[in-house]
Amino acid sequence: MTTTKAAPKGARPAAGTPERTAYLVLGMHRSGTSAVTQVLALAGASLPENVMSGDEHNAKGYFEPWKIAILNDGRLRAGGAAWDDIFAFPHRPLAAKPEREWLNRAETLFEEEYGEARYPLLKDPRVTVLMPFWRTVLADLEIGARCVIPVRHPLAVAGSLARRNGFAPEKSVLLWSAYMLAAEAYTRDLPRAFVSYDGLLGDWRGEVARIEAAHGAPLPKMTDAAAKAIDRFLSPELRHNAGDAGLKDLGWAGALAGQVLDWFEAAATGPAPSARTLDKAAAELDRRARDVGVLVSPVTRDLDAARAEVLDLRQRLDFLQVEVEALRRECARASVSLDSILADG
Repeated sequence: MTTTKAAPKGARPAAGTPERTAYLVLGMHRSGTSAVTQVLALAGASLPENVMSGDEHNAKGYFEPWKIAILNDGRLRAGGAAWDDIFAFPHRPLAAKPEREWLNRAETLFEEEYGEARYPLLKDPRVTVLMPFWRTVLADLEIGARCVIPVRHPLAVAGSLARRNGFAPEKSVLLWSAYMLAAEAYTRDLPRAFVSYDGLLGDWRGEVARIEAAHGAPLPKMTDAAAKAIDRFLSPELRHNAGDAGLKDLGWAGALAGQVLDWFEAAATGPAPSARTLDKAAAELDRRARDVGVLVSPVTRDLDAARAEVLDLRQRLDFLQVEVEALRRECARASVSLDSILADG
């Protein structure tokens, strides 16, 4: 396992100026990626065909391509990791043949989800730790990339993950750190914007201006109607689990997250600082991975595989229940018809 300090091998930008450009929303789960994605969608970027619906944890919707999320989970497991593996960064490439098989699947699925959209909008946090993989997908499809990376306090993320997944705060802030390190390391040669989640809720127009300046291009369709829709969408209830200064209480995990947070907060309000601080944090995570990663990663991978199997079984059960109910209704109709025939006879 090595520390990534620059754009990874295999992350090939498309030659020349691509006719299509994808907006990639990168960062950790529960860190404001859904809110950023909806702003970009309302401003003209194209969501995929099959979008994950909202639930009690995110009533306004996740805006994630659920089919791509399932593929990403499988690709992570193939590399011995999972979305909640604190050592999923750096990226783990496969041997050439299986990697190409996964790339082919991803390229086909991307085309199915986005068709010929000029500005496809891809938001799945798993893409963040799989960026070398997805950059190859986009390059093969001759699609450029502009990145938007929301910045939210790791303790706010930890509060949300504790409620949704039951994660300990130490795990959550390390996951946040790994995802943010990946988001920065894998995009150093791409147009990218760091967006404060709190700033987005307080003054989204200012954050949109920062995005456009960082990308060197306007959003596809920021009209007056789009602005009014964004005003309605970014309502106060999106602000949950405010962070505080408690990182120091989380030992080395909190100290590492604090270093990463300081860098990203600076990048979200002004010029990005030198990446040396993040390289040091990545080296520390790498050192911890060498110590305990062989114990942690297989467990998270196997748990993720079990979760996927349970989800598949639940979906099959739901389908069977629908089929059984349809058969019951058919039987009831046949019984009524039979009674009518017998009565007439």
